[in-house]
Amino acid sequence: MRFSERQGFRPVRKVLQIDSMDEDLKNRLWNALASLCWEEPREFDSLKFAGNLALATFLPRLWHEFFKKPIDTIPRTCTPAIDMIRQFYVRCHWYEVYDLVEFIADRHPSPSTRSSLIAYSNRVLEEELSGYRFVAGKIIPITSEQEVASVERAIAETASLFPNATEHLRQSINLLAHKPKPDYRNSIKESISAVEALCATVTGDSKATLGQALKVIDPRELHSALRSAFEKLYGYTSDAEGIRHALMEEETLEQEDAVFMLVACSAFISYVIAKQARKDRR
Repeated sequence: MRFSERQGFRPVRKVLQIDSMDEDLKNRLWNALASLCWEEPREFDSLKFAGNLALATFLPRLWHEFFKKPIDTIPRTCTPAIDMIRQFYVRCHWYEVYDLVEFIADRHPSPSTRSSLIAYSNRVLEEELSGYRFVAGKIIPITSEQEVASVERAIAETASLFPNATEHLRQSINLLAHKPKPDYRNSIKESISAVEALCATVTGDSKATLGQALKVIDPRELHSALRSAFEKLYGYTSDAEGIRHALMEEETLEQEDAVFMLVACSAFISYVIAKQARKDRR
């Protein structure tokens, strides 16, 4: 794990990749295309070779429908044709990478190649914390811009007055972004600990647990339904089968569990801060 990731200097938006794509993700998606769609036929260096039939069939479609270029500009041998695709890939915007991968996964003549590319790409997208996945053959967002903004807002709002909460949120993100194996279990723990730290500060009891802190927050400032929801959430993370005990199997937790907890806790933190600010103005 890099220093910038460990210390929280890498922005949330760069960890949960919504409106950008880092080099790791871009390179690994290219590797998916290269290894599944043209690496083997490239060895023969001829579009006329029988082993290149799928690629030779697909390139005119790629030129005509995706690049929208004259098909007579397609090189007659494999290596320069792939080099042209590579040149586009290196220069294109992050969203055009997804355009290309999705097009190939939808239009490649080989059903097995399409299926393998989708599976390979989804694995890369998850491991590199992209906010997108293949679903029913299309790349769709699985982490919204609003959710990312919620995490960013919570970090900004807690930075000066609630530094302990900020630290827990940053650590949750770092654990979620840990490569090659994200720590979902402890990421969830850090997210709920951020809420606990906030509530302890708000109530003036540094040793208060989340469950205790929720009980002393002014009922007028915290809706009973939300209070109940977070009491149950705290129970989920603290009971005998919960996150904070070793009895829960590590493999039962997935990326979506950790992302949900991070977003939910961030939203709750912003909610409490807003309510406390309103109370202080009275």
